[in-house]
Amino acid sequence: MDAMRRRLLKGGSVALGAAMLAPGAHAASGEAASFARTRSGRIAGARHDGVHVFKGIRYGADTAPRRFRPALREAAWRGVREALEYGAAAPQNGEDRPGSEDCLFLNVWTPGLRDGGRRPVLVYIHGGGYNNGSGSAPLYDGTRLCRRGDVVVVTLNHRLNAFGYLYLGELPGGGAFADSGNVGQLDLVDALQWVREHAAEFGGNAGNVTVFGQSGGGAKIATLMAMPAARGLFHRAWTMSGQQVTAAGPRAATQRARLLLDELGVGDDLAELAALPAQRILEAIRIRDPSRVEDSSLYFGPVMDSRSLPRHPFHPDAPPQSASVPMVIGNTRDETRAFLGKDAANFALTWETLPAKLREQQYSDLSPGIVVAEYRRLYPDYTPSEVFFAATTAGRSWRGAVLECEARARQGDNTWAYQLDWPSPLEGGRLRALHTLDIALVFDNIAQPGSLAGNSPRAQRIADRMSASLLAFARTGDPNHPGIPQWAPYSLGNRETMVFDDATRLEDDPRGGERRLYERVPFVQRGTF
Repeated sequence: MDAMRRRLLKGGSVALGAAMLAPGAHAASGEAASFARTRSGRIAGARHDGVHVFKGIRYGADTAPRRFRPALREAAWRGVREALEYGAAAPQNGEDRPGSEDCLFLNVWTPGLRDGGRRPVLVYIHGGGYNNGSGSAPLYDGTRLCRRGDVVVVTLNHRLNAFGYLYLGELPGGGAFADSGNVGQLDLVDALQWVREHAAEFGGNAGNVTVFGQSGGGAKIATLMAMPAARGLFHRAWTMSGQQVTAAGPRAATQRARLLLDELGVGDDLAELAALPAQRILEAIRIRDPSRVEDSSLYFGPVMDSRSLPRHPFHPDAPPQSASVPMVIGNTRDETRAFLGKDAANFALTWETLPAKLREQQYSDLSPGIVVAEYRRLYPDYTPSEVFFAATTAGRSWRGAVLECEARARQGDNTWAYQLDWPSPLEGGRLRALHTLDIALVFDNIAQPGSLAGNSPRAQRIADRMSASLLAFARTGDPNHPGIPQWAPYSLGNRETMVFDDATRLEDDPRGGERRLYERVPFVQRGTF
């Protein structure tokens, strides 16, 4: 595929995966051809390192003609369609911009085809919040997991931001768009249905599917656990630094929709909205979300619409429909160093400047004076900047992880918690165990571009432990394996947590003092109001 065609495909000008296989195409690339049959036609991928790889497989039709509505099934084709290049990402303002509304593609790595292997299937749901990202990052390459664990790995793209989560159902004429607040989630349901239908073709077991995801991917998984349409489509759930305790309420979601409509100048004309160029919508969603203290663009995420999402994901309890699904809930010790660490000033805070920064960034409505005093009591050696990063981590996403663990513990004994303490060596180590560090470790991809773990023997030892836990969990529903101490399920009495570090260990209630501090105030998921 020449460079021009790759550029066109990346921009969405040509539908990825649409090219028919030309004679000798794989021979020219030096890769052996692999062929598979899908419900809509035959595809040709490549085989290397003992793994069959198929990229850019359609699991749904172009969403542009059905913007803000559930997707349709992909059209059938004749002949053999090439599956050598990743499909277009969803429209977005992130690194994968601009993307295309023709974005319903997935990718498969498998050690065997049609061999009756009944391998565990691991489906990765990417992060980037609900706004950006794709399943095509080098970190998500499934080759090493396939070879290490004899499993099938799937990654995917789905609709994001306004294209996936703009709720129009309560606006005049919104009946045709009643599901618009969750079509991004419904894309995930469609992808999981495709996986169930094709598992045997790719050597997998449709009755043993694990969904795993980081950040926004974890939040999407937590939401799927409460969606009736997703019931039975996956059998284990592994989330990393991504929680969804509550979804946006319909009133709040409608208010955001009106803000966007006003910015676009279309009034209540939803037909005009559905016909606008995608780029205009992407530009408009940059407006400030009024529910946030800091300057942040308009929030999009799942909506409790009483249709596809009839309840909050983890409020007031864990969703009963997924009570029997084993779950791992993880976080990193220093989450916020990934984004707040980009500002050099945050490493030079003083006790005088710290309170104002905390008020803006901890999200929980707790007096900065109380927070600083308690952290100085808990950790008398911490600098103001160390207090800042610790408190913003504890007051933001970690709160949701704790609440999910507690809700699941009340429901049964099939939930395990972990905390990654092992520090990244990048930037002289000052970012420590930052957000996204665990992606390369669980994929065993520390040498891939984008890895924050470095490529040392020390990093490989942590990757060995974490990826082996994921693979054991996918195979048996239990993350224990001989390379780590015995990992007990999370309980309300002990709050057992596996701490992944050079000396990996099981701890009871790590950071318990921080947990109790932030329990003084209610936790409100971002975007709920």
